[in-house]
Amino acid sequence: MISIDAVIHYTASDLDRLAEELKRDGICVIRGLFDKKLINQWAEAFNNLFKTRQNQPGGLAPREISRYYLTLPWVMPFANTNVFANPVIMGILERVFFQEYVMVQLGVDIPFQGSDYQETHRDFRPLFCDEIVTPLYALAVNFPLVEVTSENGPFQMARGTHVLPREEGLRKIATGDIPMESFYMQPGDVMMRSPLGLHRGSPNQTNEPRPMIVMGYVMHWLHTPKVDLTLPRDYYESLSENLQQMLRCEVVENLPTEKVETYINFKY
Repeated sequence: MISIDAVIHYTASDLDRLAEELKRDGICVIRGLFDKKLINQWAEAFNNLFKTRQNQPGGLAPREISRYYLTLPWVMPFANTNVFANPVIMGILERVFFQEYVMVQLGVDIPFQGSDYQETHRDFRPLFCDEIVTPLYALAVNFPLVEVTSENGPFQMARGTHVLPREEGLRKIATGDIPMESFYMQPGDVMMRSPLGLHRGSPNQTNEPRPMIVMGYVMHWLHTPKVDLTLPRDYYESLSENLQQMLRCEVVENLPTEKVETYINFKY
């Protein structure tokens, strides 16, 4: 039996399987990728950051009713190469992206009690039109800081809709031909998904927030004005050249002490 703090080892064959699942379904879940101690560190740091941001004007970006977003600062424990440049995540990215890719986003989605179902949507538009299948050119990598259950607002998505015209996908969901599936996750699990898959957030019915980390990776040529990364120079210069090139970021001498959070609606 694997202990609760053990990290599951993923082989090249496992990565091949997960990459094929991601291309076919528009989503895959990597079970037990991160150590539980790492998640606990992130959860504690997030809770402290969230309390601080709550007391700052513009410290949180509202997303509909009782749902918020915040960008994580590039400091420990969040500035961790074992997370944003995790070899399993990068191994899958390299199997589905056929050109250079960059990381463009590190934030948190936080539904609270009182949140509701989001409208079923995509986060990105297709590259050309719905009649031409868009290859995987952007991916969201998500992992929760708490267990995700049926009560606290699981992410919901209809598999395979990333390769369908939007209206056809919505029809198939409405008729039940393709179910809207809830994804339950344990701390340490990681989800990789296409933002073109039709999905929605569901209500958090508990009295505790449900923080879900989102890391965004895109093909190097994609313009992403809605998200940004800001890194302190000393940390950026400590990274290898390959990791520096992977981060699309602004490099500053010191991170701002008070950040005004903005959130532009991604829905399509």
